[in-house]
Parts: sequence; C-alpha cells; structure tokens
Amino acid sequence: MSARNHEVTTKQQLLDVNGNIAEPGWSRCQLQQYSREHIKVPKFRIKEWDYYLVVGDDCAVAFTLSDDGYVGLQSVSLLDFSGKPWEHTEMVLDAFPMGKLKMPTNSSEGDIVYEKKNLRLKYVLENEKNITIRHIICKFDNFYQGKPFSCDIRLQQPQMDTMVIATPWDKKGRFYYNQKINCMRAEGFAEYNGKRYEFYPEKHFGTLDWGRGVWTYDNTWYWGSGNCDVAGHAFGFNIGYGFGNTKAASENVIFYDGVAHKIDDVTFVIPEDDYCKPWKFTSSDGRFEMDFTPLLDRAACLDYKLIVSDQHQVFGRMSGTAVLDDGTKVEVKDVLCFAEKVHNRY
Repeated sequence: MSARNHEVTTKQQLLDVNGNIAEPGWSRCQLQQYSREHIKVPKFRIKEWDYYLVVGDDCAVAFTLSDDGYVGLQSVSLLDFSGKPWEHTEMVLDAFPMGKLKMPTNSSEGDIVYEKKNLRLKYVLENEKNITIRHIICKFDNFYQGKPFSCDIRLQQPQMDTMVIATPWDKKGRFYYNQKINCMRAEGFAEYNGKRYEFYPEKHFGTLDWGRGVWTYDNTWYWGSGNCDVAGHAFGFNIGYGFGNTKAASENVIFYDGVAHKIDDVTFVIPEDDYCKPWKFTSSDGRFEMDFTPLLDRAACLDYKLIVSDQHQVFGRMSGTAVLDDGTKVEVKDVLCFAEKVHNRY
C-alpha cells in the first residue's frame, strides 16, 4: 500500500487551532468532527453540501442541497436512458445563505428540509432494525415543460465502510472534508410526465456525496462512482483526484460486501475532442482497470463572471476488473455509472 494512503483511525477534531486539518488522510467513517466554529475564514467562503444519486436499470435521479456561503444551489435531476437518452436539471438559487440552511455537522444525524418557491425537498434519517434509512422525499412543481416531478426513495445503510477524506489545500485555512457512502440499496419511485421510475433493493443503489470545507477559488476535479450487485454481493467504487493536496491520501476505494479496499492512483483517460467517445480508467497498482462507454454528457456551463462552472458529468456503462485486498478479482459488466470532469471558479 502506498505511503500516500494514510488511514486516520482515532476520533478527533477535524481542524487544529489555526483552522487547518489536524491529520490529513482517509478513514472508513467520520472519525474527525467538523465544526463551523473552528473555521478561520469568513462565512461566505464555507461550502457545505449533501448530494444523493440513485441509479435504476435505465434511469437516474440526483438531488443537491447546498450552502456555499455567498450562494446556495439546490437542484433536482432526472436522467432517462430507456430510449434516446435525455436529462433535465432544475435549480433554485439562494443568495448568501451563510449557514442558514443548518447543514448537519456529520452525516449520521440531522434532517434537512428545504421548502422554497416550487421545490420541497427533504432528507430524513430513520432507523429500522439497526439499519440507517436515508429517506428522500421531493416534490418539484413545474419541473420541466410545465410538469411536476416527485419521488419517495429509501436508501438502506447498514453498518459498513465508507470513504472519508480529509484533504488540505496549500493555502492556509482551506480544506476539503468529504464522505462518499456507496452501495446503499434503493427502494421507491420517482414520477414525471406520467412515467413511474421504480427502484428495487435487490439490484438498485444510491450514493451520498457529503461535503464540508473551505475551497480555493479555482479548481478542476475528476470524480467517478458506481454500484452494482454481483451475484448477491454489493460492489461499488469511488475514484477521483483534484481535490486539494492529496499527498497524505487519495479517495480511490473499492467497496465489496460492506468493506472498503483502498487502491492507489486512478487515471481518467478522457478523449480530448469528445466526452461521449469511450473512456478508460487505469490504476497505478493495476487494481482498477475499466472501459467506459458514455450514454449522455450532462454538461452545464455557467458564467457569472465571478462564479464560473464548466461541468461534464458523463453517464455510461462500465466494464472491467477490480482487485480486492486479498487478490480476489471482481468482474463487472455494463454497470450504469458516471464519471465527471468539473472546472469551477467560485
């Protein structure tokens, strides 16, 4: 295992007295406690978000609730791959929320309820037989073409490893604290335009991207994630780079039956001329070798001068081999997942 994959194993405060990460590295759960009170920069620089993605046979839904200091960006996305692939994302912007959304300080407690204009979106934590249920309830009036979107989805999170990364930037007081929870079996539905999209726990999954931090102004990152059932075994992956100084650890992890298997660097080989041409993913330790066939580029480009975002979240199907810590090879084929390249100035 690379020396760059330092694992944090003790409970502690995330930040030291100067507002910097006390122990950079990765962990299997949120051992480091985040607190806004320990941050040493103005409130308008703090970024907090909870992003859920739920993937079905030929569809996906995504939800974002965020407080990014001087702007809050709330969004709902529906992607349909059943015929000619299409997607729609609808957003609601909030000016200078700066903590008003009361985003929880960890992922295991606290509900988030957002109601404004034509969007009502709730993330509710429930408990059922020692399994955490992440309940997503949404009603978006006039979501697309004058028609509403609604959903009621429950994600099952048993006791299992997650990917947590505590990453500094080279600028003092800037940090990235992030948790990815993969392999949550999904049950429920989403509805739009008379069509009902069903999610079944024996084969469908959801992922949470939970993030808190203070970023530098100009960043480009790469991120990919996916889940599937392999003969009754829950398999997932989280890969990425570009999130600050990753000298201590990367966020590249394979999940299998609730256990995280840490891997080294993964490179995204993206065609320079067209995001919808086939991609490849290759790892420095040979443990994640995948081919990716894009179906849809969920591209978005915003330019408000001070705030600029150029996003390419590409959904497609992935096939290849992942190798667990004990050398076991897991073969996956045509897993519906996504990979993205995003450049933000905000």
